[in-house]
Amino acid sequence: MKTTTSRPGAGAEVVAEPPSGGKAVGLSVLRLVSALAIPIVGFFLLWATFDFLRDADANRGLVVLVAVVVGVGGVFFLYWGMNRLVDWFPARYSEGVRPYVFVGPGLVILSVFLVYPVINTILISLKDADSQSFVGLDNFVFVFTNEDMLRSIRNTVGWIIVVPTFGVGIGLAFATLADRLRRRGEAVAKSMIFLPMAISFVGASIVWRLVYSFRPEGFGNQIGLLNGVMQGLGQNPVPWLQEVPWNNLFLMVIMVWMQTGFAMVILSAAIKAIPDEIIEAARIDGATELQVFRRIMVPTILPTIVVVTTYMVINALKVFDIVFVMGNPEAQGTVVIAERMIDWFFISDHDGRGAAIAVVLFVAVIPIMIWNVRRFREQETVR
Repeated sequence: MKTTTSRPGAGAEVVAEPPSGGKAVGLSVLRLVSALAIPIVGFFLLWATFDFLRDADANRGLVVLVAVVVGVGGVFFLYWGMNRLVDWFPARYSEGVRPYVFVGPGLVILSVFLVYPVINTILISLKDADSQSFVGLDNFVFVFTNEDMLRSIRNTVGWIIVVPTFGVGIGLAFATLADRLRRRGEAVAKSMIFLPMAISFVGASIVWRLVYSFRPEGFGNQIGLLNGVMQGLGQNPVPWLQEVPWNNLFLMVIMVWMQTGFAMVILSAAIKAIPDEIIEAARIDGATELQVFRRIMVPTILPTIVVVTTYMVINALKVFDIVFVMGNPEAQGTVVIAERMIDWFFISDHDGRGAAIAVVLFVAVIPIMIWNVRRFREQETVR
Protein backbone atom coordinates (compact mmCIF):
# COMPACT_ATOMS: atom_id res chain seq x y z
CA MET A 1 0.00 0.00 0.00
CA LYS A 2 1.33 3.42 -0.94
CA THR A 3 0.45 6.81 0.46
CA THR A 4 0.56 9.90 -1.74
CA THR A 5 0.96 13.45 -0.49
CA SER A 6 1.29 16.65 -2.41
CA ARG A 7 2.26 20.17 -1.46
CA PRO A 8 0.43 23.23 -2.80
CA GLY A 9 2.31 24.72 -5.71
CA ALA A 10 4.40 21.61 -6.26
CA GLY A 11 4.44 20.12 -9.71
CA ALA A 12 5.03 16.53 -8.67
CA GLU A 13 3.67 14.22 -6.05
CA VAL A 14 5.82 12.66 -3.33
CA VAL A 15 5.20 8.98 -2.76
CA ALA A 16 6.24 7.54 0.64
CA GLU A 17 6.50 3.80 1.02
CA PRO A 18 6.45 2.19 4.46
CA PRO A 19 9.63 0.32 5.40
CA SER A 20 9.79 -3.37 4.71
CA GLY A 21 9.49 -5.98 7.45
CA GLY A 22 13.19 -6.08 8.38
CA LYS A 23 13.52 -2.30 8.30
CA ALA A 24 10.38 -1.87 10.44
CA VAL A 25 11.78 -4.18 13.12
CA GLY A 26 15.11 -2.36 13.02
CA LEU A 27 13.36 0.99 13.27
CA SER A 28 11.34 -0.20 16.26
CA VAL A 29 14.47 -1.47 18.01
CA LEU A 30 16.20 1.83 17.30
CA ARG A 31 13.28 3.73 18.77
CA LEU A 32 13.28 1.54 21.86
CA VAL A 33 17.03 1.91 22.39
CA SER A 34 16.93 5.68 21.90
CA ALA A 35 13.95 6.06 24.22
CA LEU A 36 15.52 3.94 26.96
CA ALA A 37 19.05 5.25 26.52
CA ILE A 38 18.17 8.83 27.36
CA PRO A 39 16.73 8.14 30.85
CA ILE A 40 19.52 5.66 31.60
CA VAL A 41 22.26 8.05 30.53
CA GLY A 42 20.52 10.86 32.39
CA PHE A 43 20.35 8.74 35.54
CA PHE A 44 24.08 7.96 35.53
CA LEU A 45 24.91 11.57 34.67
CA LEU A 46 22.87 12.81 37.64
CA TRP A 47 24.48 10.19 39.86
CA ALA A 48 27.95 11.39 38.88
CA THR A 49 26.83 14.98 39.39
CA PHE A 50 25.63 14.27 42.92
CA ASP A 51 28.98 12.68 43.74
CA PHE A 52 30.73 15.80 42.45
CA LEU A 53 28.43 18.13 44.41
CA ARG A 54 29.19 16.21 47.61
CA ASP A 55 32.93 16.65 47.11
CA ALA A 56 34.10 19.05 49.81
CA ASP A 57 37.29 19.87 47.88
CA ALA A 58 35.52 20.91 44.67
CA ASN A 59 35.54 24.55 43.59
CA ARG A 60 32.43 26.24 45.02
CA GLY A 61 31.78 28.33 41.92
CA LEU A 62 32.01 25.27 39.70
CA VAL A 63 29.70 23.37 42.06
CA VAL A 64 27.04 26.09 41.74
CA LEU A 65 27.42 26.17 37.94
CA VAL A 66 27.13 22.38 37.61
CA ALA A 67 24.12 22.32 39.95
CA VAL A 68 22.28 24.92 37.87
CA VAL A 69 23.18 23.48 34.45
CA VAL A 70 22.57 19.83 35.34
CA GLY A 71 19.53 20.66 37.44
CA VAL A 72 17.72 22.62 34.74
CA GLY A 73 19.06 20.63 31.79
CA GLY A 74 18.61 17.32 33.57
CA VAL A 75 14.95 17.97 34.26
CA PHE A 76 14.41 19.00 30.64
CA PHE A 77 16.10 15.91 29.18
CA LEU A 78 14.41 13.64 31.73
CA TYR A 79 10.95 14.71 30.56
CA TRP A 80 12.03 14.68 26.93
CA GLY A 81 13.36 11.14 27.26
CA MET A 82 10.24 9.89 29.00
CA ASN A 83 8.09 11.53 26.35
CA ARG A 84 10.09 9.68 23.66
CA LEU A 85 9.53 6.44 25.52
CA VAL A 86 5.77 7.04 25.65
CA ASP A 87 5.72 7.84 21.92
CA TRP A 88 7.01 4.30 21.28
CA PHE A 89 3.99 2.76 23.05
CA PRO A 90 0.96 1.69 21.01
CA ALA A 91 -1.47 4.55 20.40
CA ARG A 92 -4.14 3.05 22.64
CA TYR A 93 -1.74 3.13 25.60
CA SER A 94 0.41 6.21 25.00
CA GLU A 95 -2.19 8.89 25.65
CA GLY A 96 -3.32 7.17 28.82
CA VAL A 97 0.22 6.81 30.14
CA ARG A 98 1.57 10.25 29.14
CA PRO A 99 -0.17 12.31 31.90
CA TYR A 100 1.20 10.01 34.59
CA VAL A 101 4.69 10.23 33.11
CA PHE A 102 4.69 14.01 33.42
CA VAL A 103 2.94 14.14 36.80
CA GLY A 104 4.91 11.21 38.25
CA PRO A 105 8.21 13.02 39.04
CA GLY A 106 6.28 15.81 40.75
CA LEU A 107 4.42 13.27 42.89
CA VAL A 108 7.70 11.55 43.77
CA ILE A 109 9.29 14.86 44.81
CA LEU A 110 6.18 15.78 46.79
CA SER A 111 6.29 12.43 48.57
CA VAL A 112 10.00 12.69 49.33
CA PHE A 113 9.89 16.23 50.68
CA LEU A 114 6.41 16.30 52.29
CA VAL A 115 4.94 12.87 52.95
CA TYR A 116 8.16 11.19 54.09
CA PRO A 117 9.09 13.96 56.60
CA VAL A 118 5.61 13.77 58.14
CA ILE A 119 5.84 10.00 58.61
CA ASN A 120 9.41 10.24 59.89
CA THR A 121 8.49 12.99 62.36
CA ILE A 122 5.64 10.87 63.75
CA LEU A 123 8.04 7.95 64.22
CA ILE A 124 10.64 10.17 65.94
CA SER A 125 7.94 11.53 68.27
CA LEU A 126 7.51 7.99 69.61
CA LYS A 127 11.23 7.63 70.43
CA ASP A 128 13.61 8.90 73.08
CA ALA A 129 15.93 11.91 72.96
CA ASP A 130 18.42 10.23 70.62
CA SER A 131 15.77 8.50 68.45
CA GLN A 132 17.20 5.12 69.43
CA SER A 133 14.41 3.35 71.29
CA PHE A 134 10.63 3.64 71.34
CA VAL A 135 9.02 5.27 74.39
CA GLY A 136 5.42 5.16 73.20
CA LEU A 137 3.32 8.22 74.01
CA ASP A 138 5.61 9.54 76.76
CA ASN A 139 6.61 12.57 74.68
CA PHE A 140 2.96 13.49 74.06
CA VAL A 141 2.22 13.09 77.78
CA PHE A 142 5.05 15.55 78.40
CA VAL A 143 3.55 18.03 75.91
CA PHE A 144 0.20 18.11 77.72
CA THR A 145 1.44 17.92 81.33
CA ASN A 146 4.62 20.02 81.49
CA GLU A 147 3.95 23.48 82.94
CA ASP A 148 6.10 25.23 80.32
CA MET A 149 4.30 23.42 77.51
CA LEU A 150 0.87 24.22 78.92
CA ARG A 151 1.88 27.88 79.16
CA SER A 152 3.06 27.79 75.54
CA ILE A 153 -0.28 26.31 74.44
CA ARG A 154 -2.20 29.03 76.30
CA ASN A 155 -0.01 31.73 74.80
CA THR A 156 -0.42 30.28 71.30
CA VAL A 157 -4.20 30.28 71.69
CA GLY A 158 -3.92 33.95 72.58
CA TRP A 159 -1.83 34.59 69.46
CA ILE A 160 -4.33 32.89 67.12
CA ILE A 161 -7.18 34.94 68.64
CA VAL A 162 -5.60 38.37 68.99
CA VAL A 163 -3.43 38.58 65.87
CA PRO A 164 -6.07 37.60 63.26
CA THR A 165 -8.78 39.63 65.01
CA PHE A 166 -6.83 42.88 65.14
CA GLY A 167 -4.85 42.28 61.95
CA VAL A 168 -7.93 41.64 59.81
CA GLY A 169 -10.04 44.24 61.63
CA ILE A 170 -7.50 47.07 61.28
CA GLY A 171 -6.64 45.97 57.73
CA LEU A 172 -10.33 46.05 56.76
CA ALA A 173 -10.72 49.52 58.29
CA PHE A 174 -7.66 50.82 56.42
CA ALA A 175 -8.84 49.21 53.16
CA THR A 176 -12.27 50.85 53.47
CA LEU A 177 -10.86 54.27 54.32
CA ALA A 178 -8.10 54.15 51.70
CA ASP A 179 -10.70 53.31 49.06
CA ARG A 180 -12.22 56.75 49.65
CA LEU A 181 -9.00 58.64 48.98
CA ARG A 182 -8.02 60.05 45.65
CA ARG A 183 -5.94 57.84 43.43
CA ARG A 184 -2.56 59.32 44.34
CA GLY A 185 -3.34 59.64 48.04
CA GLU A 186 -4.59 56.05 48.14
CA ALA A 187 -1.35 54.72 46.66
CA VAL A 188 0.80 56.64 49.17
CA ALA A 189 -1.33 55.62 52.16
CA LYS A 190 -1.36 51.94 51.16
CA SER A 191 2.39 51.96 50.52
CA MET A 192 3.11 53.31 54.00
CA ILE A 193 0.82 50.78 55.68
CA PHE A 194 2.14 47.88 53.58
CA LEU A 195 5.80 48.83 54.18
CA PRO A 196 6.31 46.61 57.31
CA MET A 197 5.61 43.54 55.13
CA ALA A 198 8.97 44.17 53.46
CA ILE A 199 10.74 43.53 56.79
CA SER A 200 11.49 40.03 58.04
CA PHE A 201 10.17 38.89 61.40
CA VAL A 202 13.70 39.07 62.79
CA GLY A 203 14.21 42.60 61.47
CA ALA A 204 10.85 43.74 62.85
CA SER A 205 11.69 42.20 66.23
CA ILE A 206 14.98 44.10 66.39
CA VAL A 207 13.15 47.35 65.57
CA TRP A 208 10.59 46.75 68.31
CA ARG A 209 13.29 45.80 70.81
CA LEU A 210 14.40 49.40 70.52
CA VAL A 211 10.81 50.52 71.06
CA TYR A 212 10.41 48.37 74.21
CA SER A 213 13.99 48.76 75.46
CA PHE A 214 14.39 49.19 79.23
CA ARG A 215 17.52 49.84 81.26
CA PRO A 216 17.47 49.54 85.06
CA GLU A 217 18.63 52.49 87.10
CA GLY A 218 22.40 52.82 87.02
CA PHE A 219 22.80 51.12 83.61
CA GLY A 220 22.72 54.24 81.45
CA ASN A 221 20.07 56.36 79.80
CA GLN A 222 16.84 54.93 78.47
CA ILE A 223 17.01 54.42 74.69
CA GLY A 224 13.57 52.83 74.24
CA LEU A 225 10.98 54.91 72.45
CA LEU A 226 8.16 54.09 74.88
CA ASN A 227 10.28 54.75 77.96
CA GLY A 228 11.44 58.00 76.41
CA VAL A 229 7.79 59.01 76.12
CA MET A 230 7.15 57.87 79.71
CA GLN A 231 10.02 59.96 81.04
CA GLY A 232 8.86 62.91 78.95
CA LEU A 233 5.49 62.64 80.71
CA GLY A 234 7.20 62.55 84.10
CA GLN A 235 6.62 58.82 84.67
CA ASN A 236 9.09 56.10 85.62
CA PRO A 237 10.40 53.81 82.84
CA VAL A 238 8.63 50.47 82.52
CA PRO A 239 10.23 47.05 81.78
CA TRP A 240 7.65 46.32 79.08
CA LEU A 241 8.83 42.82 78.19
CA GLN A 242 8.79 41.69 81.81
CA GLU A 243 5.22 42.74 82.57
CA VAL A 244 3.43 39.36 82.69
CA PRO A 245 0.96 38.69 81.02
CA TRP A 246 0.93 41.99 79.12
CA ASN A 247 4.32 41.24 77.56
CA ASN A 248 2.62 38.62 75.36
CA LEU A 249 0.30 41.33 74.00
CA PHE A 250 3.31 43.58 73.36
CA LEU A 251 4.85 40.83 71.21
CA MET A 252 1.55 40.29 69.37
CA VAL A 253 1.57 43.98 68.45
CA ILE A 254 4.66 43.29 66.31
CA MET A 255 2.89 40.69 64.21
CA VAL A 256 -0.25 42.79 63.92
CA TRP A 257 1.93 45.70 62.77
CA MET A 258 3.45 43.50 60.07
CA GLN A 259 0.34 41.66 58.89
CA THR A 260 -2.09 44.60 58.77
CA GLY A 261 -0.65 45.80 55.45
CA PHE A 262 -1.13 42.38 53.89
CA ALA A 263 -4.76 42.22 55.04
CA MET A 264 -5.37 45.75 53.79
CA VAL A 265 -4.08 45.06 50.27
CA ILE A 266 -6.06 41.82 49.82
CA LEU A 267 -9.28 43.22 51.29
CA SER A 268 -8.94 46.45 49.32
CA ALA A 269 -8.81 44.44 46.09
CA ALA A 270 -11.94 42.55 47.18
CA ILE A 271 -13.77 45.81 47.97
CA LYS A 272 -12.90 47.27 44.56
CA ALA A 273 -14.43 44.16 42.96
CA ILE A 274 -17.85 44.96 44.44
CA PRO A 275 -20.06 46.38 41.64
CA ASP A 276 -20.63 50.12 42.11
CA GLU A 277 -24.28 49.70 41.13
CA ILE A 278 -25.03 47.70 44.28
CA ILE A 279 -23.49 50.29 46.60
CA GLU A 280 -25.14 53.20 44.78
CA ALA A 281 -28.53 51.45 44.91
CA ALA A 282 -28.18 51.00 48.68
CA ARG A 283 -27.31 54.66 49.15
CA ILE A 284 -30.27 55.75 47.01
CA ASP A 285 -32.55 53.57 49.19
CA GLY A 286 -31.36 55.57 52.20
CA ALA A 287 -28.73 53.25 53.68
CA THR A 288 -26.08 54.97 55.80
CA GLU A 289 -22.38 54.40 55.16
CA LEU A 290 -22.20 52.12 58.20
CA GLN A 291 -25.12 50.05 56.91
CA VAL A 292 -23.51 49.82 53.47
CA PHE A 293 -20.34 48.60 55.12
CA ARG A 294 -22.01 46.07 57.42
CA ARG A 295 -24.73 44.70 55.13
CA ILE A 296 -23.15 44.91 51.67
CA MET A 297 -19.37 45.18 51.80
CA VAL A 298 -18.64 42.71 54.59
CA PRO A 299 -21.01 39.92 53.37
CA THR A 300 -19.74 40.33 49.80
CA ILE A 301 -16.05 40.07 50.71
CA LEU A 302 -16.59 37.50 53.48
CA PRO A 303 -14.81 34.69 51.52
CA THR A 304 -11.74 36.93 51.20
CA ILE A 305 -11.89 37.77 54.91
CA VAL A 306 -11.94 34.04 55.69
CA VAL A 307 -8.88 33.41 53.51
CA VAL A 308 -6.90 36.26 55.10
CA THR A 309 -7.93 35.16 58.58
CA THR A 310 -6.86 31.57 57.86
CA TYR A 311 -3.48 32.83 56.63
CA MET A 312 -2.97 34.84 59.82
CA VAL A 313 -4.07 31.98 62.08
CA ILE A 314 -1.49 29.67 60.51
CA ASN A 315 1.19 32.36 60.81
CA ALA A 316 0.30 32.84 64.47
CA LEU A 317 0.58 29.09 65.06
CA LYS A 318 4.05 29.09 63.50
CA VAL A 319 5.39 32.23 65.20
CA PHE A 320 8.90 31.69 66.50
CA ASP A 321 11.17 34.50 65.33
CA ILE A 322 9.52 37.29 67.31
CA VAL A 323 9.47 35.38 70.60
CA PHE A 324 13.03 34.12 70.17
CA VAL A 325 14.61 37.43 69.14
CA MET A 326 12.91 39.41 71.90
CA GLY A 327 14.83 37.17 74.31
CA ASN A 328 14.39 34.91 77.34
CA PRO A 329 10.89 33.56 76.65
CA GLU A 330 10.93 31.05 79.53
CA ALA A 331 11.75 33.64 82.19
CA GLN A 332 9.34 36.19 80.73
CA GLY A 333 6.51 33.69 80.21
CA THR A 334 6.24 34.37 76.46
CA VAL A 335 6.85 30.81 75.26
CA VAL A 336 4.78 29.53 72.31
CA ILE A 337 4.46 26.09 70.70
CA ALA A 338 6.76 26.72 67.73
CA GLU A 339 9.42 28.23 69.99
CA ARG A 340 9.26 25.20 72.29
CA MET A 341 9.61 22.89 69.28
CA ILE A 342 12.80 24.63 68.12
CA ASP A 343 14.14 24.72 71.67
CA TRP A 344 13.67 20.99 72.28
CA PHE A 345 14.99 20.03 68.83
CA PHE A 346 18.10 22.18 68.58
CA ILE A 347 18.90 23.66 71.99
CA SER A 348 17.82 21.03 74.52
CA ASP A 349 18.74 18.28 72.01
CA HIS A 350 15.70 16.07 72.63
CA ASP A 351 14.45 14.87 69.24
CA GLY A 352 11.49 12.94 70.62
CA ARG A 353 9.91 15.88 72.45
CA GLY A 354 10.64 18.27 69.60
CA ALA A 355 8.98 15.90 67.13
CA ALA A 356 5.98 15.41 69.43
CA ILE A 357 5.44 19.18 69.56
CA ALA A 358 5.75 19.32 65.75
CA VAL A 359 3.07 16.62 65.41
CA VAL A 360 0.74 18.51 67.76
CA LEU A 361 1.29 21.68 65.73
CA PHE A 362 0.62 19.79 62.49
CA VAL A 363 -2.60 18.28 63.85
CA ALA A 364 -3.73 21.73 65.03
CA VAL A 365 -3.41 23.12 61.49
CA ILE A 366 -5.39 20.30 59.81
CA PRO A 367 -8.92 21.37 61.00
CA ILE A 368 -8.26 24.93 59.82
CA MET A 369 -7.27 23.73 56.35
CA ILE A 370 -10.25 21.32 56.12
CA TRP A 371 -12.64 24.11 57.08
CA ASN A 372 -11.05 26.43 54.52
CA VAL A 373 -11.30 23.82 51.74
CA ARG A 374 -14.97 23.20 52.54
CA ARG A 375 -15.72 26.91 52.31
CA PHE A 376 -14.03 27.06 48.91
CA ARG A 377 -16.16 24.14 47.71
CA GLU A 378 -19.33 25.80 48.99
CA GLN A 379 -18.43 29.00 47.15
CA GLU A 380 -17.75 27.10 43.93
CA THR A 381 -21.14 25.34 44.27
CA VAL A 382 -22.91 28.69 44.65
CA ARG A 383 -21.11 30.07 41.59
